[in-house]
Amino acid sequence: MEPGKIERLCLTARQAIADRDWDKAKQAYLMALGLRSDAPDIHMGLATVYFQLRELTSAAHHFREVTRLDPLRAGAYINLGAVLNLLQELEDAVAALRRGIQLDPQRVEGYYNLGLVYRRKGQLDLALQAYREAIRLNPRMADAYLNLANLYVEKKQYRQAIQNYEESLKIRPNWEKALEGRDHAQALLSGDRPVPVSVPAKGQPNARRSNAVEEKTVDPNIHGDLLSSLHTGAEAAEELGRRFQKVLGDEMEGAIKELSSCLLYANGPTTELGSCVSRFEQALEHILAAQKTLEMGVTHIEHLNQHFPSH
Repeated sequence: MEPGKIERLCLTARQAIADRDWDKAKQAYLMALGLRSDAPDIHMGLATVYFQLRELTSAAHHFREVTRLDPLRAGAYINLGAVLNLLQELEDAVAALRRGIQLDPQRVEGYYNLGLVYRRKGQLDLALQAYREAIRLNPRMADAYLNLANLYVEKKQYRQAIQNYEESLKIRPNWEKALEGRDHAQALLSGDRPVPVSVPAKGQPNARRSNAVEEKTVDPNIHGDLLSSLHTGAEAAEELGRRFQKVLGDEMEGAIKELSSCLLYANGPTTELGSCVSRFEQALEHILAAQKTLEMGVTHIEHLNQHFPSH
């Protein structure tokens, strides 16, 4: 074991994180982990880097390693629960968050993320309880009031919804989401025809602006500089969109035309059907992969935007 070398590698990784050089940070932490695999702080740092790289499965693995090696570290359980929620492993997310809260009952982000998971599971009453506890611990948490109000709208308890939208506006005046939500709830309460707002189906992300978009607590240990991340993520998503469009135009369109011609003119001078099908399947595989990558990019942007700190 080389304690000096391990510390130098971890220092390099931390500096790379400060410089937002996630690949360099990842390599440094992996080298440190190769020298000492039972260090929870190395796993914690590596989990953070994997989160930034949007490699959520790897992030979850290393947060789990932290909880195995340091079973009393509440923050690791809460971070694990937040990542598992994004992976839609909801039962495990609840278990991790509840354990984190058990270890540190004052962790407001634990209750807040628990509310997010319960809402995704459709357990609205449990989500309400979690958000109320988050507000009790942090009465200035505008995001919690907003999500609580959105839940009351879903439960058709419009007066309570309006009250919580108003509370969020006291903390964050002129907040568009809260203003839209309050107006929507007031219209529903009065029986007027409300202006339609986009409400995502349970468990489904929604990239459009609406009063029903969930917002999560920022954890500086995971998210870093949100403003920089949002800018970088937007550029990355734009590039992913261009790649998706290129695959769609260059591969899929040609494969469909060739396959259609082969099927319509079976006796004509066209390419063999097996080759056409093979090329179509390959193009389909590529476009599905590109679509998945693009969706991950959009989800990341939505995630960053929703986590932007309140003022």
